[in-house]
Amino acid sequence: MQSLSIALGERTYPIYIGPGLLSETALFEANLPAGALCIVTNETVAPLYLDTLRKTLAHRRVVECVLPDGEPHKNLTTLARVFDSLIAGRVHRDGAIIALGGGVVGDMAGFAAACYQRGIACAQIPTTLLSQVDSSVGGKTAVNHPQGKNLIGAFHQPCAVFADTKVLQTLPDREMSAGLAEVIKYGLIEDASFFAWLESAMPKLRAREERELVEAISRSCAIKAQIVAEDERETTGRRALLNLGHTFGHAIETAVDYQGWLHGEAVGVGLLLATDLSARLGLIDPSVIARVKSLLESAGLRTVSPRVAPEQLWELMQMDKKVSGGKLPLVLLNQLGDAQLRRDVDQELVLQTLRHYQP
Repeated sequence: MQSLSIALGERTYPIYIGPGLLSETALFEANLPAGALCIVTNETVAPLYLDTLRKTLAHRRVVECVLPDGEPHKNLTTLARVFDSLIAGRVHRDGAIIALGGGVVGDMAGFAAACYQRGIACAQIPTTLLSQVDSSVGGKTAVNHPQGKNLIGAFHQPCAVFADTKVLQTLPDREMSAGLAEVIKYGLIEDASFFAWLESAMPKLRAREERELVEAISRSCAIKAQIVAEDERETTGRRALLNLGHTFGHAIETAVDYQGWLHGEAVGVGLLLATDLSARLGLIDPSVIARVKSLLESAGLRTVSPRVAPEQLWELMQMDKKVSGGKLPLVLLNQLGDAQLRRDVDQELVLQTLRHYQP
């Protein structure tokens, strides 16, 4: 097992990474409050891992909330079911929510924890690669609105993150590839040597080899931990770098109504679009585009946008949460391993990029 922490003063918390963590009773006891626990999971994950977690927490008072699976259910209506379970189960401020699932479960459980009785603890047990390297770490919680992704949410840091790499063995190949998009992102924004390592290690990662999985997750979480510790609530712009590819990706997800595209797939295309736009602005050598495209393809990811008009995607990008003063912020590359936030990109250049990757 490897461990690291996100340094946030009195809210500092650990991230544990390794196989078999789901059965480590002592590890949970050391990191959970003493009150009642509410496990929030979904209909896909529950048959796989809920019974294991029940046994691990057999000595605790536990209530359960099993939600429907999928991004279309990440909304206020579904969130109300979590509150109903908390109230019916008499969970109080000395208790905690345990999020057992991927990014959708983690986001909703975290948001419920931020709101319920004005805030209770939340532990994250991410069961997808994407959630292990991204959404379970950093305290961003939210639900979607028909007009945009993650528009209703709060910052609420977990009390601990348990990234059990063993659960990735049951992850569908497509979900595995979606998670690799977020891993690639970290190399692009912060660590060129990590990007180069991914180029050689990708076949072993897709084969779920344990050593490579732990290495990729640990390096990704370490990068995110450092950035979040420096800029927890995106006040300096440093944390915004974690959104490389996401402004494009969120627009794609909204345009297709979260149907047919996984979040990581949309982000993967977004990474390519951001790289292309960076080259059009003269920030990077065009040869970087080919390396990014090749790595995305070797990860099993798409490199073409859905059949949506570029003008429609541009309009949806204007709904991004980070738009300020009418300016659309875009994270772009200076070079591999070095990114910047820009608010002055000409609309026509963005449209040129969007048109170039149309099917």
